[in-house]
Amino acid sequence: MPTLKVVNITPKALSGTATQDSEPFLAVNPETPTEMVATAFTPDPMGGPLAPVYVSTDGGDSWVLHAIVPGAAPDLGTADITVAFAARGGALYAGILNGLAALHRPRPITRMQILRTPGIASTAPMEILVSRDQEDQPWVIADTVTAGGADRDRVYVGNNGPGPRTAVVDVSGDARTAPAPAGFVPTVIEQRDPASQDGPPVRLAVHPDGTVYAAFESWRTNDQGDPITNVTFDVVVSRDDDGGVGAHPFQDLKDATDSVPGQRVATDRFVAFNSTMGQERLGGDLTIAVDPTDADRVWIAWCDRVGGPGGVDNTLHVRHSQDRGQTWRKVRDDVTDAKNPSLAVNEDGLVGLVYQRFARNQWTTILEVTADNWSTAPESDVLHQAPANVPRAAGLPFLGDYIRMLAVGKDFYGVFAGNNTPDRANFPVGVTYQRNANFTVHQLLSTDGVTRVPPSIDPFFFHRAA
Repeated sequence: MPTLKVVNITPKALSGTATQDSEPFLAVNPETPTEMVATAFTPDPMGGPLAPVYVSTDGGDSWVLHAIVPGAAPDLGTADITVAFAARGGALYAGILNGLAALHRPRPITRMQILRTPGIASTAPMEILVSRDQEDQPWVIADTVTAGGADRDRVYVGNNGPGPRTAVVDVSGDARTAPAPAGFVPTVIEQRDPASQDGPPVRLAVHPDGTVYAAFESWRTNDQGDPITNVTFDVVVSRDDDGGVGAHPFQDLKDATDSVPGQRVATDRFVAFNSTMGQERLGGDLTIAVDPTDADRVWIAWCDRVGGPGGVDNTLHVRHSQDRGQTWRKVRDDVTDAKNPSLAVNEDGLVGLVYQRFARNQWTTILEVTADNWSTAPESDVLHQAPANVPRAAGLPFLGDYIRMLAVGKDFYGVFAGNNTPDRANFPVGVTYQRNANFTVHQLLSTDGVTRVPPSIDPFFFHRAA
């Protein structure tokens, strides 16, 4: 029988923190799955110039901070940050929005940087390979291939660049050893003409045979409202059959209707971008995953408002393709008032879906695992549930614009952010805290074990072991 654990990854030494450590991400070393790196909007507790990442070497049971990310900002650390290990060799890659640039005055700047470090043990600052302004939400995945008798890391960074065709994937075919910019080349994967821009998320999935999928939201209309922008969009999937390093990257999947590269999975979907639900902003929920044993089998999930401008929902949809993204079918009932879906597929073909749902004034984080595409009821576990109005949001994002789950071998690993009140009722599958907490009186305690600390948002790690 599978086992499931949840761990609050805030270290004991940070027991006094009450910051909003939201929008988490996770990387697991495929060669040594006990080695992991997690990220969140976490400031350096020492106030230094480098933002921290969370590091575990014991399978997620304990975590420490390594301050290695350039451009730390006070009370933020770095802005959007995602990380990925290469398949072999242990190198770690990151995509960030530089925190200092995000606080630039008089006007903030979105400065995307692509980083690398040789391994989890390194405490030196990560090397900057690429630095580019006007980019948003970098999303990193990596693989390793053998060429000329040597291993080479292929690294992919989906991001949202300058408009109007803003869906971009940066690809390096030799990111491990090549000097900066390490061969990274941006490819615009939007092949149609969106309304002013594409949506912020560009999500990626790579198969060991070199097949790479990229999903994005092509904005068809955009009223450019402030602060809420009403958008209609198409969900689009592009594919590259040569690892993204050929002469014409991400043009191998052409739409069955107009023959333009990029198959439209769904069209004319609506979202009130930057509207809120449970103190969290909405818009840009997207995830894609491929079966590691069969590159033809791919899943995608996204959220939209089914009722259009007059509706109030944020509905999660799941689709599946068995023919390399050409045709898609619905495989799971829609989930209303949900966000932050993340999909992963393990080596046995089990599909995992984790998402966060707002209902009865609380956020619930749910993990589902299915062996038959939801033809029967999936294995379903509530990882966390807590009031959505505690704590009061200190800006946005509150929980985050995304969470992360991935599969290594038979196991699923992931992170999410949530209310950190130490209450067993909030964690139906159980939980372990590193930071000082009294579960009897539901109280966080500072490093002295006595001083009370108010509830805040912490990142939580979970592991489903086969």
